[in-house]
Amino acid sequence: MSAQNNINANQSLNSQQKSIVSIAALTAVGDLEHLKTQLNSGLDAGLTINEIKEVLIQLYAYCGFPRSLNGINTFMNVVEERKAKGVTDVEGKEASPITNSADKYETGKKTLQTLTGQEEKGPKTGANAFAPAIDTFLKEHLFADIFSRDILTYQQRELATISVLSALDGVTSQLQFHLGVGMNIGHTESQLNEVFSIIETHIGKQQAEIAKNVLLKMADK
Repeated sequence: MSAQNNINANQSLNSQQKSIVSIAALTAVGDLEHLKTQLNSGLDAGLTINEIKEVLIQLYAYCGFPRSLNGINTFMNVVEERKAKGVTDVEGKEASPITNSADKYETGKKTLQTLTGQEEKGPKTGANAFAPAIDTFLKEHLFADIFSRDILTYQQRELATISVLSALDGVTSQLQFHLGVGMNIGHTESQLNEVFSIIETHIGKQQAEIAKNVLLKMADK
């Protein structure tokens, strides 16, 4: 079964999904002490070492290299500490080589269309028209290079992304976009509200309420 087409019909987040939410949110805000606890919980829940690595790698696109690298270094220490205690964690599969020789911009464009369920037509608008280089980077790097890696499903990647954007202040428009993507590829409103409950636990009630309100406004449209 293709990792990219694995749609989970469950209405509730499972333990691995909840761990992805916690890991992504805590990495985004730089809370490394609590991140360490959640990294241990993620491994205990059955996430592989490479799956967690991939979550942390993807996050640099949404909260920056410094936060991502801090998360990776924290995870490296967690893995070593567990090894020292005799805990054997599953390494998991490595990312398959990307052999698609198609134009990367077109690959990213098609991936974005799959995620949004909408075909991009007409001239560029907004930020993509004002700064065309950002459109190129988004299509060729984020949606081609990163989203083409098969360690995580699209659902897992979007879950991590939504969690980061829910944890950060001042990114409601981006959160709204990714909530739409999340629902398009199979996440339910119930699952997204679970995400916000985890955000409330780890980040704070105010940030969780902001995220909940974004989803409520989308439902009202």
